[in-house]
Amino acid sequence: MSTLPDSVDETGQLLRDGRYVADRSLATALYLSLSLGRPLFLEGEAGVGKTEIAKVLSLQLKRPLVRLQCYEGLDVASSVYEWNYARQMVEIRLAEVTGTGDKEKLSSDLFSEKFLVKRPILHALDKTPEGPPILLIDELDRTDEPFEAFLLEVLSDFQVTIPELGTIKAQEPPLVIITSNRTREIHDAIKRRCFYYWVDYPDTERELEILSFKAPDMPQKLSTQIVAFVQTLRDMDLFKLPGVAETIDWAHALVQLDHLTLSPDVINDTLGTLLKYQDDIARIKGSEAARILDEVNAALQVGQRSG
Repeated sequence: MSTLPDSVDETGQLLRDGRYVADRSLATALYLSLSLGRPLFLEGEAGVGKTEIAKVLSLQLKRPLVRLQCYEGLDVASSVYEWNYARQMVEIRLAEVTGTGDKEKLSSDLFSEKFLVKRPILHALDKTPEGPPILLIDELDRTDEPFEAFLLEVLSDFQVTIPELGTIKAQEPPLVIITSNRTREIHDAIKRRCFYYWVDYPDTERELEILSFKAPDMPQKLSTQIVAFVQTLRDMDLFKLPGVAETIDWAHALVQLDHLTLSPDVINDTLGTLLKYQDDIARIKGSEAARILDEVNAALQVGQRSG
């Protein structure tokens, strides 16, 4: 288990050592979350690197990552605990066949911890040899409001109440990262218990640095063209703008195909790795892709001459 960073600079370096390029404002929010023991609520478009922060923290701090992937209809049985009903029935049948054990003792045993099936949140409250785990509550906006209400107890006191067992409280609170793609608004009661940070698309310089980590074998010219092309797309009115994840996927695809530079044909052949909706692909493919590429190349030439 590694110790928590002692400063914003150390937090930024911790992320960088995990090949995550963060600006200082994100490093500040994360440092405050870790040092003050408050959950960090990360909001932003899909593919900008919110989930990756929790993965990097787990890797760099050598803590287990407990991930709760949210979805519509998520309930306590799937996220916190449920009872092992099959095993309970076997225990009842054995008691009936053997005729041993009094009913009161059997009843209390059936709702003891040995019959408890722990789900992610309850696992995150356990003490582990590596230290408090990283609890990632991913895409909270996909759940329903009743689940948010349940989370209030977890985020306030790091405890859950099981009627048959009582209240289970973490000896050491987990490090909590919550993400949302903002498909709906999260209730203020949740946000008040967290530090908040909006994860935006990176600027050109930072996205180039991200590619240098994620695709180190890529030719510099191709990397520069890719980032400039993607940055241009993000200024357009598309149904779904490409995130950093799509930039990385596109870069890996082009390297796999042994392309050293962008061309209109290369773009048309690989747009499906960058854009995920047919309407967006149809709008960019062909003459529009060629026009954007011409603008990108012209801007890069001007930059080279001025440099």
